[in-house]
Amino acid sequence: MSKFELKLPQMGESVAEATLTTWLKEVGDTIEMDEAVFEIATDKVDSEVPSEVEGVLLEKRFEVDDVIKVGEVVAVIQIEGEAEDSLDTANPEEKTEKVETAEPAIALESQMAQVKEAVSSPAPVFSSSDRFYSPLVKNIAKEEGVSMEELESIIGTGKEGRVTKNDIKAFLENRSNNGGPKTEQAPAAEPTKTVEAPPKVDKSVAEKPKPTPVQAGAGDEIIPLTRMGKLIAQHMVDSVATSAHVQSFVEVDVTNVVNWRNKVKKSFEEREGEKLTFTPIFMEAVAVALKKYPLMNISLDGDKVIKKKNINLGMAAALPDGNLIVPVIKNADQLNLVGMAKTVNDLANRARNNQLKPDEIKDGTYTVTNVGSFGSVFGTPIINQPQVGILALGAIRKIPSVIETDQGEYIGIRSKMYLSHSYDHRVVNGALGGMFVKTVADYLEAWDINREI
Repeated sequence: MSKFELKLPQMGESVAEATLTTWLKEVGDTIEMDEAVFEIATDKVDSEVPSEVEGVLLEKRFEVDDVIKVGEVVAVIQIEGEAEDSLDTANPEEKTEKVETAEPAIALESQMAQVKEAVSSPAPVFSSSDRFYSPLVKNIAKEEGVSMEELESIIGTGKEGRVTKNDIKAFLENRSNNGGPKTEQAPAAEPTKTVEAPPKVDKSVAEKPKPTPVQAGAGDEIIPLTRMGKLIAQHMVDSVATSAHVQSFVEVDVTNVVNWRNKVKKSFEEREGEKLTFTPIFMEAVAVALKKYPLMNISLDGDKVIKKKNINLGMAAALPDGNLIVPVIKNADQLNLVGMAKTVNDLANRARNNQLKPDEIKDGTYTVTNVGSFGSVFGTPIINQPQVGILALGAIRKIPSVIETDQGEYIGIRSKMYLSHSYDHRVVNGALGGMFVKTVADYLEAWDINREI
């Protein structure tokens, strides 16, 4: 019998799991090559997962709303044309009889053990916790009768403080030693128990602080957070807890950029069929700065710095429902301004229509967000993990400014904006963070008013 295991694919560096939202096929349904089998959702995008083979759906390993880790088997598919190997169609009754008479005692014993385990070890209610637990940790907790309170007290050593298999096994071993059957050694064992009290204090300190409850008053409207909203909120909290955020601000005179765009935008649209916004110009400047300062194009993995080969710019885009998504411009430093403009427009349009593919929101190495589109002069954006920097573009404003010329100084009206650079101070010092954003500013201020496009 030949079976194919359909696994949850990798959807981005920072995406470790996804929520199963819909099964598009039922057990027994025929599946074509590249036909969608189920839908998943992350904090970045909703997507369908297609089959890599033709066949029949034999097994569904997860239910709707289950959280699945990348690489886990979600469905099992019987490869088409080989059903005879898995089902004996000639004598189904005879085969059933053989199976039933082969090991009746083992089957009965297994069922009784499962019933006893379910009765004696009630499962903790994981839905009541804000903390993520993998299916493996959940199963171990259920099998060993670990209560929700005990599970919450375990200090996780995994990514973002998650409890790993080794963490829960160490807890079980410690619990067994503390409260095990070796109680006959009464007087001698007492001091040992008191010595182990301090770790319990440490665990309680490490527990996530409980938010202050908020009471809704008369006439208040209660709006539940969407699934994506919850995931984004957790992603932001985790980023602040992970990176030491520092900001640098630079004022930029973009008068030349504004005048040049006003001069060429009509002819550009007529020729290319695309609008020329300020975003591709800013993206070009950021790509140039990242090429000059490659240590801004990195990620931190424990005590190792990973310097990225490609410059992949994330472009934060607001969605109609108020949530945020970050499509990625791959190899941005290799695009000319026409290519950059078309890529920016395409990703922005499909982001608003929820048409992005998983590949288009992963592998970003640096992110840019345009807070000025909503009128903000500057902001302090939160780093998009596992990156180490994010640049906020403030609103372009006409303001009176001192202009220096060979004939002297005078006051004139200039178009100016602020660049706000947030960076991870664990690996990026103030000099690098400041020089990087200053390079972006210098590139924009030196814009050639006669540039051809």
